[in-house]
Amino acid sequence: MYGKHLGKFLFAFVYALTSSWLTAQTYPDKPITIIVPFTPGGVSDITARPLAAAMTVNLNQTILIDNKGGAGGAIGMSVAAKAKPDGYTLMMALPSMITIPISDRISARPSSFQVNQFKPIARLTADPTVLAVRPDSPWKTLADFIRDVRAKPGTISYSSSGLYGTTHVAMEILAHAANLKMVHVPYTGGGLQVNALLGGHVDATMQTPGAIAGQISAGKLRILATLSRERISALPEIPTATELGYKAEFYLWTGLFAPAATPDSVINRLRAATKEAAGHNTFKSAMSGLNTPIQYLDSDEFSSFIAEDTKRLDTVLTSMGEIK
Repeated sequence: MYGKHLGKFLFAFVYALTSSWLTAQTYPDKPITIIVPFTPGGVSDITARPLAAAMTVNLNQTILIDNKGGAGGAIGMSVAAKAKPDGYTLMMALPSMITIPISDRISARPSSFQVNQFKPIARLTADPTVLAVRPDSPWKTLADFIRDVRAKPGTISYSSSGLYGTTHVAMEILAHAANLKMVHVPYTGGGLQVNALLGGHVDATMQTPGAIAGQISAGKLRILATLSRERISALPEIPTATELGYKAEFYLWTGLFAPAATPDSVINRLRAATKEAAGHNTFKSAMSGLNTPIQYLDSDEFSSFIAEDTKRLDTVLTSMGEIK
């Protein structure tokens, strides 16, 4: 009896090893989809597209971008979390994958997904956020903006990528630090929220320099402050909120993920392909053109980074309480 069970165990063990080896040898043998949980034009989208182009060369397979915007990224992230863990559905995420589950807990809402439903492949960028307004606005400095928001609480508006989305949290961190009350106008992605500001539908927005590099250089947007530890090299004349007396810091990173149960052999193939793509001229040129530095972290380092960022954001959001 013992020998029979041992035989079954050995067969299962060998089968698992063989299956994993075969998967590693044949993967990928069909197109891969990267879900971007926002509409086109936002940070995750403009990072995913050149990365996909560079990875296509390495993997010798077409990589498609599937924009699934809505609910601050929760809709697309929920779809990605439930995707078949075979390496053919990936996700390009932002810090909102951390903030949304935290906000669900704070607001006593059912969670649409959890961070542990994903396995990190690599972090690509980590950009600080900046406060942007139109050049025809009355605000030339952060002090001007704060003065008017305080004078007219609940009237000056800002756009975001959705409730508890990345740019929503960034603005609320500043609002919390400066004791501001503004009108939140959520959209489904970066492009739409920037267009809302350019079109005069809102008064301000919080973005990364890379996402609005074209508008900044064309003089279509004015930057009042950065939510970074130090001044940004691409915008050396713009002060940080911290140096102006407001403890507000927020970095918008981009990272590639797979469903948590994806085999290690597939994850390792993707890690290698992503690392090579991050150094490819296609990706480097795209990021350079957006003034976005590549801040690559491989899977293990990225996992540690996410754990630390989760602790930090949990502390910040819990202290802020429910925001709307």
